[in-house]
Amino acid sequence: MPPSPKTRSFDNLEHNDRHSKYSPLTKIVAGVTVLATVLLLLYLYTLKPATPTLQAPEWIYATAVLRGDAGVNGTVYFRQSGLSKVRITGKILGVDKNSLRGFHIHEFGDLSDGCTSTGSHFNPTSQTHGGPSDLKRHVGDLGNVKSDKHGVVHLDFEDNLITLSGPWSIIGRAVVIHKGTDDLGRGGNDESLKTGNAGGRAACGVIGNAPSPTLDKLMPLQVYPEHWRDICRAERELGISHLL
Repeated sequence: MPPSPKTRSFDNLEHNDRHSKYSPLTKIVAGVTVLATVLLLLYLYTLKPATPTLQAPEWIYATAVLRGDAGVNGTVYFRQSGLSKVRITGKILGVDKNSLRGFHIHEFGDLSDGCTSTGSHFNPTSQTHGGPSDLKRHVGDLGNVKSDKHGVVHLDFEDNLITLSGPWSIIGRAVVIHKGTDDLGRGGNDESLKTGNAGGRAACGVIGNAPSPTLDKLMPLQVYPEHWRDICRAERELGISHLL
């Protein structure tokens, strides 16, 4: 029996669909579409931000040359990497022999009137005076340093509150060594909570940016922790140790 017109019509549609599916024009369109998709993906990949490369924090260096009216003089070096503690090294001469002397960062790098014009202890958080390990302290409270039998102070210690960058940077401020012992805020009077009763200012210097120092300035002075223990022992004898 010959196929009905309806059947032939469906057969023609299927033949036409198969023919159109594989026609050259369809293949060209499909190829162009694939190529366009690949090019778009490549373009989007070029827009992808590069993965940042981790780099070691750069070192920051600073130096202060101390001068005073009583023959006290010296050089203090500061260095810091990233958010690490600041390392303080150096040497101060002409200090009273075998003595503890207050050692602080003051707010101004102004020596127009000698050490007097350096202002008060650097205190951006409006705290009371304390020792370097106290929770409440001025940022500039570095405690006491100790001279040897020759009146020489060898510096080699770290502090976790001062910094060489950012809004609390000590660069441009002053470092001061005092004529008396800092009682670390334990003196029982108002002045103790302001200055530690550390007395007058024996010498001071402005803290300035410095280039990478030579190897001899980077090397430890071989006085820490023995020198630090001497300071703590002397403070305990006076009943003012911040490590009590």
